[in-house]
Amino acid sequence: MRLPFAFAQDQQIVLTEGRIVLGPKVTQLGLREAQRRIGGSKIEVVEADQMGFDTALSQAYRDSDRQGETTGDDISFDLEEAAFASRQRDLLDEPGDAPVIQLVNQLLRRAVQDSASDLHIEPHEGGLRVRMRIDGVLQQVLDRPDVPVKRIVSRLKVMAGLDIAETRLPQDGRIPLSLGGRVIDTRVSSLPGHYGERIVLRILDRSSGLRPLIDLGLSEAQESLLRRLAAFPNGVILATGPTGAGKTTTLYSLLQLADRAARNIVTVEDPIEYDLPGVSQSQINSEIGMTFAAGLRATLRQDPDVILVGEIRDAETASTAAQAALTGHLVFSSLHANSSVGAIVRLRDLGLENFLIAATLRGVIAQRLLRKLCPDCRTARPIHDDEKPLFTRHRIAIPTELFDAQGCETCGMTGHAGRVGIFEITEVTENLRGAIDQGESEAAIKKLALSPHDTLTGQGLQAVADGRVSLAEALRIVGDVT
Repeated sequence: MRLPFAFAQDQQIVLTEGRIVLGPKVTQLGLREAQRRIGGSKIEVVEADQMGFDTALSQAYRDSDRQGETTGDDISFDLEEAAFASRQRDLLDEPGDAPVIQLVNQLLRRAVQDSASDLHIEPHEGGLRVRMRIDGVLQQVLDRPDVPVKRIVSRLKVMAGLDIAETRLPQDGRIPLSLGGRVIDTRVSSLPGHYGERIVLRILDRSSGLRPLIDLGLSEAQESLLRRLAAFPNGVILATGPTGAGKTTTLYSLLQLADRAARNIVTVEDPIEYDLPGVSQSQINSEIGMTFAAGLRATLRQDPDVILVGEIRDAETASTAAQAALTGHLVFSSLHANSSVGAIVRLRDLGLENFLIAATLRGVIAQRLLRKLCPDCRTARPIHDDEKPLFTRHRIAIPTELFDAQGCETCGMTGHAGRVGIFEITEVTENLRGAIDQGESEAAIKKLALSPHDTLTGQGLQAVADGRVSLAEALRIVGDVT
């Protein structure tokens, strides 16, 4: 009964069981085809605006055709790899290559539907392995010996605008996609290997939208502190953590607190992950000299009030950000460091003087993402005696029971469903500013800035005590650091 997706999208009509949704530009062809399919059945007709139609289209087709997409077992390949190698530029457009295109589309669709952050295409001696990173953990979805590896890789490179003839050097590109009305952006990286080029795609769902602070997993005290930091007229505020910890999401949420009508907000990003209304956003392009440092220097001539720098990677960017803060600008940025206090040491390592760090740094946010326990299958157990000291050391009330991951059909037998953020926030107070200026060690600054409960480990254990995550998951991500 359901219409093909391309037809439904073009003709502005969604047909589901018992319901028709009409878009603002519905065509007579679409209406006739829908009437033919439903016959004389009674069905609800809903007229929607463009946003409502896109939402209905996405919901109707988002989880469709899931059978057979996990491994692509229904797809067969009859062309030999050797035949493809001599004419790879032309074969992608030939009918015989349809299975390659079909498999690539299935893999991309499955990755988006499962909310994967990364898709790994990995050639090996026995064929091709495909893995997806879901909730921070890699899961294998395909491993087949009969897949024409070079054709799969070339298809992805063509989609990303890369040179398929160059297989000896790493390349980077991007693939803009759409799935059921959802705008998807992917960053593509190729790396030559022993058995062929390895492709990794970073997937960004632009339609997921920006999150307010309250949805990030912050406590009320932490949310209040961040609001105070974002209200400063000048200074540097940093978000730290490993790749994929949600640093950019947090910085974007802070930008939303700024008065975009009264303040000039400029960003320098790589890539631009979300479109921010009322904000001027610039894309980094290092190949032509548009680096973070160059972009930041250029934004200072744009009369900004607030500047977002995607990442501080080198001494030049760090120095320019500090100078911008000294001249009355509020600068948000991310930095790779293991903790909030560790960011201070990292800035020293990048060459900033202690007095400059103390004068410009306003606060540092360190964050991690923990997999939440599936509420349908988590299992309770009494806390063991050897686990109680963990909570005592971090000044957390010892819970009577802990929850472990079990696994059910709802969570795909993983025992987890989604992720929650934990945050360690250090505000640079007068006492802390003096310690930084005097060149105190990381341990001394940490003792002065944070209580055991406020550290990442303390916040992780608090999530364990609340029953949101398992102890094994918290220790896997943050460890037992005092």
